Amino acid sequence: MADGGQLDQDFDVVVLGAGSGGYACALRAAQLGLRVALVEKDRVGGTCLHVGCIPTKALLHAAEVADAARDASRFGVQATLDGVDMAGVNAYKDGVVARLFKGLTGLVKSRGITVVEGSGRLSAAREVTVALTAGGEAVLRGRHVVLATGSRSRSLPGLEVDGERVLTSEHALRLDRVPSSAIVLGGGVIGCEFASVWRSFGTEVTIVEALPRLVAAEDEACSAALQRAFRKRGITFRTGTPFQSVKPTETGVAVTVEGGDVLEADLLLVAVGRGPVTEGLGLEEVGVATERGFVLADDRCRTGVEGVWAVGDIVPGLQLAHRGFAQGIFVAEEIAGLAPQPVDETAIPRVTYSHPEVASVGLDEAAAKALHGEDAVESVTYDLGGNGKSQILQTQGFVKLVRQVDGPVVGVHMVGDRVGELVGEAQLIYGWEAHAEDVAPLLHAHPTQNEALGEAHMALAGKPLHAHA
Repeated sequence: MADGGQLDQDFDVVVLGAGSGGYACALRAAQLGLRVALVEKDRVGGTCLHVGCIPTKALLHAAEVADAARDASRFGVQATLDGVDMAGVNAYKDGVVARLFKGLTGLVKSRGITVVEGSGRLSAAREVTVALTAGGEAVLRGRHVVLATGSRSRSLPGLEVDGERVLTSEHALRLDRVPSSAIVLGGGVIGCEFASVWRSFGTEVTIVEALPRLVAAEDEACSAALQRAFRKRGITFRTGTPFQSVKPTETGVAVTVEGGDVLEADLLLVAVGRGPVTEGLGLEEVGVATERGFVLADDRCRTGVEGVWAVGDIVPGLQLAHRGFAQGIFVAEEIAGLAPQPVDETAIPRVTYSHPEVASVGLDEAAAKALHGEDAVESVTYDLGGNGKSQILQTQGFVKLVRQVDGPVVGVHMVGDRVGELVGEAQLIYGWEAHAEDVAPLLHAHPTQNEALGEAHMALAGKPLHAHA
């Protein structure tokens, strides 16, 4: 860490924000021999490591263990679920985060990156003024400045988050108890993941979603499958139901939805998306264009101001850690003159780590038909009922392939436990514009869930074994 007295003020790259996009950019730039400063007001690793991807997935794994204990008799194992010790769950979760944080800070240090603790803002196009955490200011000059300040949980107008009864996901990660009941406002990725965790821990959960279906950004068939699975698990959901208001009760909250229905629970989780953290960065003063707080950048992450780049959640598009990570690496390589390929937004894999999981890459069927024409697109669905490993795991779901007629696969959509682990192969299939006939001959180990991808492509190639098109 650096303070004002020890700071070397001239750098090739100054990165504002040390989340996934920022630290990836800093690491790659340093690897390429550039002199790098990384400005962070909190902890290296950002939202994903500390209050996002990693801790939520640790909770989801704890939830999976709880389900395994509860359902052990299905497998002939004598076990009982005596309860969930949230102190123990949080200790496990925090331990995972701490180990990854230690590894990341060590890696950043080993690359010779100057980490500056404080809040930075653009004081000129290629100049960052940092209000140092330790006191005072430092001015950093860089040939390039990369904006990577990330996002925070959003709320709705008039909906006040108090951190006790009305929570964001950050608050939910710190809960020291299992709520007996919860209302989740928002049926997207974050909302469905927390609903899944809490239900596994024994909470009565109701999801309220204004859009017509859960995980509305996914293929419609995936939404329908997740809704069936949630219904079977006892998770209640109200889709097409806008939120109106919330007020405290003696025991929790009362939520009024459109139509006048009142829902009561211990707490309300607000999971209506994430907004960009760009206020106070001096963007307008130096001419960086924004829209609703998001930084407008082209497909090469250029802001329109020479030497100023933007990556990650502050740029409109999918708010995913691996997108920011890829964009950060891209910018470092672009600055170094390597002329990398821009990140293909459609090729970014997407996973909802609920029980069951939803994973996809490429276009859904509706988008593919809108792009290529109704008659130019076809799909096939392989049910996991025909997959041996899925039967062993006792999970239901499917692999759905969308392709151009006599052309490449343009979308892969999956539902089922652990299908997030299959999306890497799906990404290669999409990214290499593979035809079903290219994938069908490839051997997939037996018994694995990967076989489901193989058999789906065999079906699409016209030679199904276990599949029904």
